Amino acid sequence: MEAVLGAAVALLDEAGAPALTFRALAARLGTGVGTIYWYVSSKDELLDRATDHAIGEALALVEGHPQSDDPIADLRAMAITLFDAIVDRPWLTAYFMRNTDVQGHSLRLYEKLGQQTLRLDLTPRQRFHAVSAITGVVIGTAADLGAEIPKEVLDGHMDRDAYLDRFVEQWRSLDGVDFPFVHQIADEFAGHDDRDQFVAALDLTLSGLRLQAGTK
Repeated sequence: MEAVLGAAVALLDEAGAPALTFRALAARLGTGVGTIYWYVSSKDELLDRATDHAIGEALALVEGHPQSDDPIADLRAMAITLFDAIVDRPWLTAYFMRNTDVQGHSLRLYEKLGQQTLRLDLTPRQRFHAVSAITGVVIGTAADLGAEIPKEVLDGHMDRDAYLDRFVEQWRSLDGVDFPFVHQIADEFAGHDDRDQFVAALDLTLSGLRLQAGTK
């Protein structure tokens, strides 16, 4: 099973979910398609198990974090670790926590995040909402960054900064009375760092949690 899942993850890393077929996986493993059915019954199950296999790597890193006296700081470190583990694997975001019957690593990672909220003065609903918000920022941002790369950038005709500059120039040409916000942030948008933007969103979320829990 480990060999099957490792090969499945490799195919997904190379070309995403469309590339993962039983035929392609069998060819990668040097075996017949029928052999794959000994391990999984469908492509959906294969995707769920491959996702969980990859999430296991992130879980190991999260579990390696030493616990501090500040549960919110620990949540921050765990969330950044998870983000860094999946941002280059955008296919993961569609299947994370989709089926916890087979995604034991994913459920354990969710539990590890949730356990930090048990150290805070929160209600069960607040804990649920807190972990949902944190995972939403992580998974949502990673999914957004993993969206289809513009053809111009993919083909190498322009780099990312040049692609963004095209929109920045358009924004700067807009009427400043009608679009005062867009005018003000245009320079920030130009050449912005995606990871910094993720960390900022995470910190805003955790600041709200800190206020709700009444901690300093």
